[in-house]
Amino acid sequence: MEGKHAKYQRLIEACKALPPMPTAVAHPCDQSSLAGAIDAAQMGLIEPILVGPKARIEAVAEEHGLAIAGYTIVDAPYSQASAAAAVQLVRESTAEALMKGSLHTDELMGAVVKRDAGLRTARRLSHCFVMDVPGHEQPLIITDAAINIAPTLEEKVDILQNAIDLGHALGIAEVRVAILSAMETVNPKVPSTIEAAALCKMVDRHQITGALVDGPLALDNAINLEAARIKQIDSPVAGHANVLLVPDLEAGNMLAKSLSFLAGADAAGIVLGARVPIILTSRADSLMTRLASCAVAALVARARRESGKAIG
Repeated sequence: MEGKHAKYQRLIEACKALPPMPTAVAHPCDQSSLAGAIDAAQMGLIEPILVGPKARIEAVAEEHGLAIAGYTIVDAPYSQASAAAAVQLVRESTAEALMKGSLHTDELMGAVVKRDAGLRTARRLSHCFVMDVPGHEQPLIITDAAINIAPTLEEKVDILQNAIDLGHALGIAEVRVAILSAMETVNPKVPSTIEAAALCKMVDRHQITGALVDGPLALDNAINLEAARIKQIDSPVAGHANVLLVPDLEAGNMLAKSLSFLAGADAAGIVLGARVPIILTSRADSLMTRLASCAVAALVARARRESGKAIG
């Protein structure tokens, strides 16, 4: 069996040939967020632009022995101003990614989605966890467990396409998406099964592209081949899924946290659908998870440069 974090190490290794990604770090005013940005910079993943109250950032750095002398600091008086200034750096093409500091996620995303001054594209914003699950061969992408609370079918089209594009950016040779529900049969009484069937037909009609997609599938037969065989599910995805599209935020959040706290998984996080990748980290994240989140964003930014358009 691979060692812990082997999947994340591969993602970080894939970034070694890339130049550090200029990244606007919004309000890094506590030890974990500032240290995370500095650690990622020292690994060559990002070139951080620290956006927030200059005196406070310098005080945190001094208190915790963090060397920030070589990094640009853009002075902004408070958290919402930090978010707005960080977004503006992206709009000016000074930064190729956005990274959450010690401000609330809603404050950062509020600046991102502003109609005239934000980073919207034609796509719906969505969040992906890229999970390193012990005993699971590949990284497992789970979406959406952080932004879209009860997505409509129309919104799920973008959520699904964002996740497929992410899979390709990460170098997954064959992206296989399971659209999850509580069962693997279409049941008119369970709306998520109807939406799963509709999404699959949209794949057939090339409205969604780039992956093998099947659903509805229950979690067991999405990721466990024996469970799929017992249920006699004839599918190229069942038992082999590397992307899990959940019915709603509550299901996704519980699934991701179950894997983290019961199975010892790590959960790198990224938001797609904006002009640039957005790195969302939590205070509870380990150093490896923070580095993996930056690596994921760097690979997305590379795919965006190569394709000439936003991923997601």
